[in-house]
Amino acid sequence: MRREDREVTSEEKIQEILDACKVCRIGLCGDGKVYIVPMNFGYLFEGGRLTLYFHCAREGRKLELIAQNADAGIEMDCRHRLVEGKAACQYSYYYASIIGNGTAAVVEDSKEKLKALGLIMKHQTGRSFEEFETNPKLEKAVAVIRVEVDEYTCKQHAEE
Repeated sequence: MRREDREVTSEEKIQEILDACKVCRIGLCGDGKVYIVPMNFGYLFEGGRLTLYFHCAREGRKLELIAQNADAGIEMDCRHRLVEGKAACQYSYYYASIIGNGTAAVVEDSKEKLKALGLIMKHQTGRSFEEFETNPKLEKAVAVIRVEVDEYTCKQHAEE
């Protein structure tokens, strides 16, 4: 990382940034082209290990690309704020971000899918999955993508 002064290594701070980010861009590759799509997500973060979950339709480009190549890139950012300066080159921007690489897979196990959907709802709404009226067909109606993040960096530029 070029700006080591902005690197975040504390698991507590990384957790705060994960909680603040609501959209993650997942990058997939196939046929010599990169496909990047913003998605809402849920996550598990334990012992520095990050697993992301996304839900989507049961067919489509994301699933086709994952079947071809499981390599995935992720990027999320939040806490955006323009910092004004007197001259154009003195302007800056406050932010926090997480960027990484991992392995994508379609979740097939029913229990893991339901757990993932619960994590997505909890992250996006703050409410537990059990608080929502559920339909037993829900798990079968969507696909869930899991990205095991093998490596990531977390960075923050904020007021001191």
